[in-house]
Amino acid sequence: MSGHEGLEITMQTSLLGIAKKAAEQRKYRFRNLYGMLNENFLLACWRDIRKNAAYGVDRVSARDYEKNLRENIRLLVQKLKDKRYRAQLIRRHYIPKGEGKFRPLGIPVVEDKLVQIAVKRLLEAIYEQDFLRWSHGYRPNTGAHNAIEQLSVKLQFGKYEYVVEADIKGFFDNMDHDWLIRMLEERIDDKAMLRLIKKWLKAGVLDTDGKVNHPVTGSPQGGIISPVLSNIYLHYVLDLWFHKGLKKRCKGEALMVRYADDFVAAFQYEAEAKEFYSMLSERLKKFGLELSAEKTRILPFSRIRPFAKDYFEFLGFEFRWGLDQGRKPKLLRRTSRPNLRRSLARLREWLRGRSRHYSRRRLFAELSVKFRGYYNYYGLIGNSVSLRQFHYRALRLVKCYLNRGSDSRHLNWQGFVDAVKAYNVPKPRIISNKRLTGYVPYAAHA
Repeated sequence: MSGHEGLEITMQTSLLGIAKKAAEQRKYRFRNLYGMLNENFLLACWRDIRKNAAYGVDRVSARDYEKNLRENIRLLVQKLKDKRYRAQLIRRHYIPKGEGKFRPLGIPVVEDKLVQIAVKRLLEAIYEQDFLRWSHGYRPNTGAHNAIEQLSVKLQFGKYEYVVEADIKGFFDNMDHDWLIRMLEERIDDKAMLRLIKKWLKAGVLDTDGKVNHPVTGSPQGGIISPVLSNIYLHYVLDLWFHKGLKKRCKGEALMVRYADDFVAAFQYEAEAKEFYSMLSERLKKFGLELSAEKTRILPFSRIRPFAKDYFEFLGFEFRWGLDQGRKPKLLRRTSRPNLRRSLARLREWLRGRSRHYSRRRLFAELSVKFRGYYNYYGLIGNSVSLRQFHYRALRLVKCYLNRGSDSRHLNWQGFVDAVKAYNVPKPRIISNKRLTGYVPYAAHA
């Protein structure tokens, strides 16, 4: 697009101005955000649209919409100005999450995605100045690895002896809309913008059976606006409650690290861990949320018991205490066993399904992509044993699959290993060079 770079610079300047004001005036409520949804702003946001993403209920793909982009955006902006804009139905799609369970995703139409990207950028400019550095999910310049490293450093060098691991049951389906709007009003004094967000929250969902459901709570996973709204919700429900309130009353050390709706709290004293555990359920209940009973517990977790079998799981990793080469207590991390099994199960399903008619070259090419993605996430220092275990078991699955074909009936292990080398299938590797030194490089957010 001609002039796109200039539009991007103008938009970034506007967002920086909002961010600066939000940081300097913590109580300021922003007005006329809705008026910023103009043609230039939406054109600059278009670059963030995934052009190969699934289409919504109108069956219009991003590439189709782009053929007449400027005219489409002009008409969209006119609808926004005239208050004629309506959120269209969200197409429901289910993806497997292991153990026979499925995760529901919501796929909006392209126009709704574009406006949601614009609003997301505005909300991020404001709330990134408010979010605490213990919150990592769905935020720019931080992620799951940051949460894992931050928790690891604190446990390794702090005085924590008890851990509460927790998970919110069906969080995205149960956010209370009225509470969310009240939270947004703490920073936004723009009725048109709040009405726009309400439209997305109330948009009907077209399920796979053809029925349309109209939600009274929640925000669909998969929607572009949902992650930032979920962070705003939990910022008020959990983060401020813990770090600005409960933590200050603790006599010992206390910590909570959150990634989206998964969070872990650690305490020095058992009584304070139990107090948090007992108060947590009531706190969430006030905002329409519920703890997952099977994923929430309190456990002793201390370096003075390095041989104890106590462990907890967070973001796909298992945390436990052990000893280093100098016989000193060391926090150990490895891929959680349920996640390892689920990864192998997904690989098995892929081999049985879409890859059935692949050529050997294409099979190994896509397998390499999957392996690299796995190592990029689980390749943290100290997890080499689990990586090698996954690599070996995954290759055995691939060999069994290949030997089902009539042309590969006599492929032995050595022949298979030679093929793996010939097609450059990546070996297990550690991608993180961060060590538990006490230095937390991502602690820039206040």
